[in-house]
Formats: sequence, structure tokens, C-alpha cells
Amino acid sequence: MTSTPNKVQLSSWPTPLEPQPRLAKALGLNAGDLWIKRDDLTGLAGGGNKIRKLEYTCADALRQGATTLVTVGAAQSNHARLTAAAAARLGLDVVLVLAGHPPVEYTGNIALNGLLGARLNWAGDVDDHALEARAREEVAALAQAGITAALIPFGGSNRIAAFGYVDCGEEIKIQASDFKHLFTAIGSGGTMAGLVYALGAERIHGVDAGAVNDPEQRVRGLLSEMSEQDYIESLSIRRDQVGAGYSHLTEAVEEALDLVATHAGIILDPIYTGRAFAGLIAAVREGSIQAGEKTIFLHSGGLPGFFGNPDILRYTQKS
Repeated sequence: MTSTPNKVQLSSWPTPLEPQPRLAKALGLNAGDLWIKRDDLTGLAGGGNKIRKLEYTCADALRQGATTLVTVGAAQSNHARLTAAAAARLGLDVVLVLAGHPPVEYTGNIALNGLLGARLNWAGDVDDHALEARAREEVAALAQAGITAALIPFGGSNRIAAFGYVDCGEEIKIQASDFKHLFTAIGSGGTMAGLVYALGAERIHGVDAGAVNDPEQRVRGLLSEMSEQDYIESLSIRRDQVGAGYSHLTEAVEEALDLVATHAGIILDPIYTGRAFAGLIAAVREGSIQAGEKTIFLHSGGLPGFFGNPDILRYTQKS
């Protein structure tokens, strides 16, 4: 295995692991079976899982002498918002290259990006490859102007960043080493890769959020880079919760958001954590999670994006 890279501290650790007896019983489990790992409570600008990754990628940027961070994402990217927050904490400038066009009103993460001092570069209707190419052009333009910029990858996930979730796995070993299942959303792959690296593949279940075409390939690629050998263990990845696409709000996600809100007082987002918990519900109903098996749900944040999603805002008006 490779050595762990350096990092800067951007939050306070460990995050809490909270029991959820009412939610567990609503799912048909025993009261002590379900726990939520609160990685939504990670300090900067609304919190979320990207902060663990940014501790490593920002340390690498500082090592390179960067004074500006550049990254990419969807319009309501949680990663972009937290990159802007990390830059503010560290005294760096930040450029966010976002897919789409400037909205009429800035809501959710986009509003926070402005408050955090980010410069927004709207890339128009482009695919992921064109978006990343636009970000590389931004880095090159800054270099021509004499500014050293570091490119933070899509979703904040690369070999270095995934060690943020190795850290999380080490926390869980101390907090609940006897767990049977852990459910997490898969976006750019770094969260699941780090957890598998720390805790093994057997107990980690990823739920595809639709952010990449082949989430298993992403996770496997990161694991191979982290260990410098091909990763051959089987991975548990559900791909049945995406629905019609990344931004599509499904009935299963609506049920998941309702259930967690009314039984735990915790808000999930409709893209990542909503899909991940919908996958957990499906696993219980299928019988692959049974009463008496300690199950952890990783809450990876995303609350600001809730307020930038018109479908979920319309859905909340149902009553």
C-alpha cells in the first residue's frame, strides 16, 4: 500500500455516529440497528463529505505553491461550494467552472458560491470531458497571467482525495467496529473507494447517484491507484435508484426524504443522500438487510443543494 499523503485541517474530527431508533423501527428493523454517520456536520459552509477530500487536495495545491484553486461541477455542485469555502479558509482565490448557463436567480449552492467569493465561469451545455477541458484552459490562462493555479478534480475525487475517506473508515472502526452494512452514495467515487480501502469491500454498499457513466470503474480505478495494484474484490453497487437521470426526482427518493425527515429530523438531498437512503430501504425490503444487523448510513451532506432543486421544492408544497 502507498503512504498516506499530507493534509491540512479544515474541520473537527471525528464526526458523530448517531443512533436512529425511530427510523430503524419504521423500516422494520430493531431499534438499535440503524446509525447515521454525520458527515454533513463538517464545519465549512453547510458541511458535507467533500471537506475530507479537500483536506488532501488543498494540501497538495499548497505544496505546488498555488494561490488559486480551479474546479468543476454541475450548477448546484456541493463540491464546488465546499472548494470555495476551503479556499476562503486558506486565503486562496477560487474559480468554479460550472456546467450550464447563469440562472435568473442564484439559489442553493450557487448563492453560497457568490457569498464565499468564488468567480463563476459558466461553460454552457457541455459534457464532463468538455467541462474539464474548460477548467484546464482556465488554469493555463491563469498561468499566462503569472498566477499559479491548482486544478481540483471533478467531485474532488482522485487518489489523494480518497484518503479522506480512509480517515472516515478509521473513525468508524473506533465508533462501531461491529457494523454489518454501510450505505453511501456514489458520485465521483472517492468516498466509497476510501471506505473500501479502510474497511474492506464486503460491508460497504454504494448507491449510484448518476453522476458518472460507470461508477464501479471509477471506484476500482481509485482503489488500484491507492494500492498500486489491480483491485479484484467484488464491489456492492446498486444502480437502480437513478431513475430517468441525475437530476430526476424519483418516488423512491421522495419516500426516503419523507421517512428520514419525519423519523429522525434529518434532511437528505434529492440527488445523493436521498438516492443512497432509497437504496438502503430497497435492501431492507429485499431482505439483504435484516433485523439484528447493525447498519450505518453515511450522510454526506448536500443540504444547500436542496434549496436549488425546483422539483424538490415543489414536492415539499404537497401539504
